[in-house]
Amino acid sequence: MIHKEGYATIAVVAVFIVIVNVLYYYFLSDYRWLGWLLQLGSVFLLFLVLQFFRNPTRKIAENEYVVLSPADGKIVTIEETEEPEYFKDKRLQVSIFMSVWDVHANRWPIAGTVTYFKHHQGKYLMAAHPKSSTLNERTTIALRTEKGYEIMFRQIAGIMARRIVAPIKDGDKAKQGDQFGFIKFGSRVDMFFPLGTKIRVNVGDKVKGGLDIIADVQK
Repeated sequence: MIHKEGYATIAVVAVFIVIVNVLYYYFLSDYRWLGWLLQLGSVFLLFLVLQFFRNPTRKIAENEYVVLSPADGKIVTIEETEEPEYFKDKRLQVSIFMSVWDVHANRWPIAGTVTYFKHHQGKYLMAAHPKSSTLNERTTIALRTEKGYEIMFRQIAGIMARRIVAPIKDGDKAKQGDQFGFIKFGSRVDMFFPLGTKIRVNVGDKVKGGLDIIADVQK
C-alpha cells in the first residue's frame, strides 16, 4: 500500500522518467550504453520513491499503560534535557532517527487529547544533528491521557525532508496507533517524558511505529 502523501511525488517522478527516456530514444539512441544506464537508473529511482512512501498495514495492540513508538527508525538519544517550549522544565528525551529506508508515516503513541500543537519554520540541518531539535523546521505536539499523563513529541525535518504533514489542532482526540502525520525524506522524532519514566528501549535499538513500546505510562 502507498501512502496518499506520495501520490503527487510518484506522479512527478514517473513523468520525469518518461520524458528523459523519450528524449534519449529520439536524440541519443545510438549510444546504447547510455540507454542501459537510463533504464537501470529509472527502475532504481521509481523503486526508491515507491518504497519510501510505502504504508504497511499494522495490527495495533492498544495499551493505556505504555507509550508506543510514533515512528519507524533507530533510537539515537536517551538523555535528560531541558524542554523550553511547552513543559519548561527538565524532561527525559528519547529520539528516533528515520532514514530514507524507514516507513515515514507517524502514529499516535498514546490515546488522549492534543493539549498543544505548533508548527515552527526553521533550517534543514541533518536530522542526527543535536541542534536539529530546536533549529530545524518542526512540529511540536503534546498529548494528555484521560488519567492526566502528558507527553510531548516533535516531528523534525532533516537535510532532505522538506515537508512535514500534520493536520492537527488543539483539542483533537488521538487514538493510540492511528496515523497522524508524515515526514517526507529522512527525519527525526523527539519524545519528552517526565523524569523517572521507565524507558523500555536502548540507544541503537530499531523500532517500528505503533508496534514497539518506548516507555511505561506512570499510573
